[in-house]
Amino acid sequence: MRYLTVEQIEVTGRRVLVRSDLNVPLDGGAVTDDFRIHAALPTIRTLRAAGARVIVCSHLGRPKGPDPALRMDPVAARLAELGGFDVRKVDDVAGPQAEAAVTAMDEGDVVLLENTRFDPGETSNDPDLADRLARLCDVFVQDAFGSVHRAHASTVGVAQRVTSAAGLLLVRELEAFSRFLDEPERPYVVVLGGAKVSDKLGVIRSLLPRTDAMLIGGGMCFTLLAAEGFAVGESLLEEEMVETVREVLEGPGGDKIQLPTDVVVADRFALDAPHRIVDAGEIPDGGFGVDIGPSTAERFAAVVRGAGTVFWNGPMGVFEWEAFRAGTARIAEAMADSKAFTVVGGGDSVAALRMLGLEGRISHVSTGGGAGLELLEGRALPGVEVLERWADG
Repeated sequence: MRYLTVEQIEVTGRRVLVRSDLNVPLDGGAVTDDFRIHAALPTIRTLRAAGARVIVCSHLGRPKGPDPALRMDPVAARLAELGGFDVRKVDDVAGPQAEAAVTAMDEGDVVLLENTRFDPGETSNDPDLADRLARLCDVFVQDAFGSVHRAHASTVGVAQRVTSAAGLLLVRELEAFSRFLDEPERPYVVVLGGAKVSDKLGVIRSLLPRTDAMLIGGGMCFTLLAAEGFAVGESLLEEEMVETVREVLEGPGGDKIQLPTDVVVADRFALDAPHRIVDAGEIPDGGFGVDIGPSTAERFAAVVRGAGTVFWNGPMGVFEWEAFRAGTARIAEAMADSKAFTVVGGGDSVAALRMLGLEGRISHVSTGGGAGLELLEGRALPGVEVLERWADG
């Protein structure tokens, strides 16, 4: 993949639109996890230092139109606080207020546009919205790895219209994932968790021929256990996926998949529910699987510690509740202790790492769960592909 980088383009005095990923969790109008804001800052700071007029845009949540609960104001406040510079937030995406704010900018100023998904043309890559965004800038910088798998107006449309380059975060993400796509150091281990196997079936099929071991926990493991003939009680189960999953388990590379041999089972799905450890084949009727068991956690951890390259996406259980966090914590600790090249992607996995204070001991913590999975799956990322047209300057 060939593309310009932000360090290869002249930006002094120019209007630069940066597509960042500022899709952060909010609670009561306050940012509760600023990981993605921190990740966006190096590119913004580099542009400011070079004398650019920096216009930042991002989506926040999944609104179907304007939603007061998903305005970018709390994000602007936190961006300014962390960055140590003023951020002027405007109340439209690419309308008169945005145009006026950009016209009034001086070198080094930062303007944050309103939530791109407040405009109905964003997700459909509407040419009108792409045109309006393009008129705001002289240069476009794609730095939202978490959104480059979507062909939206702010990821693809604007990049088709003005000179475009990759930001520092995007370059770092692509370089990290290239180590899995080229010649990963062996053993190559993938750890998958989360709720639904249907969300990750494509990556399972794609990676099985290339990996040496695939460790599966989280809610998705119960569909695989059901495919092996185990009763799973009231655990999360995608019944329509059981036959498909059985074919994967019995097909080429299926023997690389390792499933839990013991699980934590709760009497009900609640943080204070009574719970116990049972063998994977002994989940009682009415029991809810909420975490991998300690024997499984130790077995998985040993595989991770002995790996040469590890990718992890998805928690091993309901890590938000302390009683059911042990499996996820054990994997996180093994990742942190491993001498392998380690990458963790996906919002919940990253949140678990940060909760445990271990993110600084991982080789690369990714801002993009879905984009990372699609990249590993071998699928094209539209927001990156579109940068190729500008590679020759």
